[in-house]
Amino acid sequence: MLKWWNKTSRLVKLILLIIPIVNWWAVLFVRLAAFLNHPSLLRLLVLIAYLVLGWAWGFLDFIWVLLFNHLTFSKTM
Repeated sequence: MLKWWNKTSRLVKLILLIIPIVNWWAVLFVRLAAFLNHPSLLRLLVLIAYLVLGWAWGFLDFIWVLLFNHLTFSKTM
């Protein structure tokens, strides 16, 4: 899922992030895949924070992808 997300165009990412339930699941899978592929404390903390703050963080991710074309705290993913 992580490789697919990184190869996807900005428009498709924004469409996925604008739909509320799809937003939550897509970002959850991308963050989980990033943590499983390259485990680190920062990725684990971001994953846990995303689970707690889900919807609000999803909106933040939408704005972040719009501006920078990657999820928050995922530049190194």
